[in-house]
Amino acid sequence: MHPALTTPLFAGPGPTLRVLGRIRTASNATYLAEADCPGEAPVRCVWKPIAGERPLWDFPDGTLAAREAAAYELSAAAGFDVVPTTRLVRSSAGEGALQTWVETDEDLDDLVCLAPTDRIPPGWFGVLDATDTYGRDVTLVHRDDARLRRLALFDAVVNNSDRKRVHLLPSRGTVLGCDHGLCFHVEPKLRTVLWGWAGACLRADEAALLERTRTVAAEVLAGLLTRTEIAAVMTRADAMLAAGALPAPQDTWPSIPWPPL
Repeated sequence: MHPALTTPLFAGPGPTLRVLGRIRTASNATYLAEADCPGEAPVRCVWKPIAGERPLWDFPDGTLAAREAAAYELSAAAGFDVVPTTRLVRSSAGEGALQTWVETDEDLDDLVCLAPTDRIPPGWFGVLDATDTYGRDVTLVHRDDARLRRLALFDAVVNNSDRKRVHLLPSRGTVLGCDHGLCFHVEPKLRTVLWGWAGACLRADEAALLERTRTVAAEVLAGLLTRTEIAAVMTRADAMLAAGALPAPQDTWPSIPWPPL
């Protein structure tokens, strides 16, 4: 198991944060920090204060940090194991989401990239056709990779509205995901670059993950999401189990995040 999945970050009051710098590519206030947790060595982490969340038209204000923590709790409890340890904390820097920092060691182009439309490599899925700035036909593609498929299933469960390429963290042979603030909406909002398995039949291990999701969701998400949002998690799991397949894009909502890479 990747060490970032079991980092001893503590929920609630406790950690003292030392902010090392701001991560400028993030849309909300996001910082690289070190957390001093009682009885543990300092942990390098990503700090997202609630005070730095920008208002959104479709998500309630001040809820993104709790959604980040909820994604981790469900991933860990149901056995997906695709989200680094993330806690909703009251720290020396305020209240927000604290997530273990993950050092990546694999090029993202090896997972998701643009390819000439007429030369999509074997073992890759085409997701979106486009034209580049030179007028050439290109296709957004991703690798047929079991690690990505697991993330795609998790995203369908949590209704992730923002699975861009840059939200993938390849590290130590696995692929984790980050930036789950735009998850758990009660309305269908799944936007992802990982559509290669749309409509694919569920495997036995995937069905087991969905069954486990139904079992643990109410307990592990309580206090982080509303009862309606928690019920929607179980409804999505039920729908996939009933269909026996991963979901496909819908016409009622854009299916690709922007920018996708």
